[in-house]
Amino acid sequence: MRKFLIKVNGNQYEVEVEEIKGDITQAPTPQQNIQPTPQSAPQSVQPTVSPKTEEPKVEKEIAVQEGEEVVEAPMPGTILSINVKEGDTVKEGQILAILEAMKMENEILAPRDGKVKAIITTKGASVNTGDKLIVLE
Repeated sequence: MRKFLIKVNGNQYEVEVEEIKGDITQAPTPQQNIQPTPQSAPQSVQPTVSPKTEEPKVEKEIAVQEGEEVVEAPMPGTILSINVKEGDTVKEGQILAILEAMKMENEILAPRDGKVKAIITTKGASVNTGDKLIVLE
């Protein structure tokens, strides 16, 4: 017989188990020898967490002049794609970028006709509400 301590649903039990060797011709009779053992104070386990290295957030300083418009992130998320390049001419309602937020892809649309002056964000960047994405002139 071998003894084991087993923990089930927070209760600890001492269990005796019989090891069977060779050919079995008769099944052993089960014994009701299960007794709860006093449980010691729970030990707090501190998970080892490696420090998360967050990539530095580089935000280009863009001076917005009169007649230019900044397209901002409407919600926090991740930039999946940027569909325009600097210098492109865009029409109102054209998709400028795709922002993933809460597992949904959100289209960032041009608010008006214009020309892309600057792209401030990059593909894969995490953005917050109000972060500058694209400048139209």
